[in-house]
Amino acid sequence: MPQIVEMVQLNQEQKKRQRNRSIAIAVVLGLLVVLFYAVTIVKMGPGVMDRPL
Repeated sequence: MPQIVEMVQLNQEQKKRQRNRSIAIAVVLGLLVVLFYAVTIVKMGPGVMDRPL
């Protein structure tokens, strides 16, 4: 028995808000990545570049 799926159509204002939300989430994720990277480098200390690989 096939199911009927109804698609929701967004108007222009809803699309704009959804896009703005997506951009805001992307910016916050990017800032978190940079923050975690910076905290990791700071916790390793200044001598991290002087040690042999």
